[in-house]
Amino acid sequence: MAQFAVLGLGRFGSAASQELIKLGHSVLGVDADSKLVAKYADDLTRAVIADVTDKQALDELGVDTYDVVLVAVGNDIQTSLLCVVQLKSLGVKSIWVKASSHAHHLILNKLGVDRIIHPEEEMGIRIAQALSYPMVEDYISLGNGEFVVEIHVSDQLDGMSISKLLQNTPSSIHVLLVKRRAEITVHPPAEFEVRGNDVLVLLGQLHALKAIAPKLA
Repeated sequence: MAQFAVLGLGRFGSAASQELIKLGHSVLGVDADSKLVAKYADDLTRAVIADVTDKQALDELGVDTYDVVLVAVGNDIQTSLLCVVQLKSLGVKSIWVKASSHAHHLILNKLGVDRIIHPEEEMGIRIAQALSYPMVEDYISLGNGEFVVEIHVSDQLDGMSISKLLQNTPSSIHVLLVKRRAEITVHPPAEFEVRGNDVLVLLGQLHALKAIAPKLA
């Protein structure tokens, strides 16, 4: 279990906080709005009313002891930047920040935060991927063009072996596992036969994964 501090409990911050709780982590939620803090107090490990630009308040909350601090006040650039400066001065190990504009991103980059998040842009990309490749359940970018994707196998491929499934596809694609209801097969052999409604977890270059995705529809 990791410990996270989420500064800002608006739609983005509250959604991130509640998902982290569902994943079994400890979450400190902080916001200057008492109504928001009261709203999510029962959902989080700890919820506190505080000014996220107040260095003393942040120090008293012990934000430097958390694994990651997520600054989720991206719509108020001044507050966001001042908060980051205070977190940096307190020696916070890892800082992730929601950015609201290109200028905001540039300044955050200069401040040396660990990750800059553009929720609308990232969600837009995911929606486009989902519309273009509806058989792709989810994906994770590993950098350098490498992706891990979940692909739902259609009924028409029932009984087809992994080797036949990957026939005439780039050799850079690897089947990491097959999920069949509650059963998981890790690194299935070439002769393994898939069933309709199986979920394949594949690793490969984006162009290769795009080429194979329509075959599984």
